[in-house]
Amino acid sequence: MIPVGTIVKAKAGRDKEGFFVVVKNEEGWVYIADGRRRKVENPKKKNPIHLTVTNTVLSHSMDTNRNIRNALRLFRED
Repeated sequence: MIPVGTIVKAKAGRDKEGFFVVVKNEEGWVYIADGRRRKVENPKKKNPIHLTVTNTVLSHSMDTNRNIRNALRLFRED
């Protein structure tokens, strides 16, 4: 199970090569959001097999789309 707050990269689907934050885990599925196309209010349900887990787990709150966008922007620049 991928912990909430982990930054992941999509390996398959429409979101391929995009970075996302895991916002929820549920029964073998993870829900991801990027704060732009996929908002916190309507996260994408994704099979963890189709995600590449990074070593980055965000420690600050990921409850708003703005926080997620800012965190991913900093991650993409590194």
